[in-house]
Amino acid sequence: MRSFDELYELAANRKGGVDKLETFLGQSSTLSAQELGAVTDDRWLAQFTKCIFQAGFNWKVVESKWEGFEEAFDGFSINRISFYSDDDLDRLISDTRIVRHGRKIRSVFENALFLRSLAEQHGSAGQYFAKWPDSDYVGLLDFLKKNASRLGGNTGQYALRFIGKPSFILSRDVIAALQREAIYEGNASSKKNMRAIQNAFNTWAGDSGRNLTVISRVLAMSVE
Repeated sequence: MRSFDELYELAANRKGGVDKLETFLGQSSTLSAQELGAVTDDRWLAQFTKCIFQAGFNWKVVESKWEGFEEAFDGFSINRISFYSDDDLDRLISDTRIVRHGRKIRSVFENALFLRSLAEQHGSAGQYFAKWPDSDYVGLLDFLKKNASRLGGNTGQYALRFIGKPSFILSRDVIAALQREAIYEGNASSKKNMRAIQNAFNTWAGDSGRNLTVISRVLAMSVE
């Protein structure tokens, strides 16, 4: 396993130098713990929903319909949606403002209940997620997989990345880089291998002072 500085050099060489690499990395927006804690519950539900509907589908279609999603789902108010009924499901399945996928629509109801439970226990869902240590990011992914709806695998990773939580995404290039560095063997998603991946990221974070998002992007850009 190479040091972060060595990985950074590989990425910089591929991208045409340090300045250009830093320009790319500067686009990796993350929020501080305080900022994450201030993200309202409706925005967490909106981001979860967007990533769920984009999974296995054309992202641009979901993006183009997003204003309609906001209207159809009452601004993603967790208090309203957590009381939706089967009648609301029938209504939404017929609503042309959104992508009409029954199981994904149902997941919005389920995730509203999930986030409402977190808010009742911790003040807000954002405060709960903000306090989760980046050094146990894989634990957070496992928590989402077990307790939320349709947020396992890369969907949960993208949702956390896009809302601003420091995160790594096991994209094809990141996986290729991790395998090149002999971080794990076999299936990346096994518990043992996810822990090995987390340990590698923790080492690189400790060496560099960079967050998980930046390290993930450096890894991806270090691949030929």
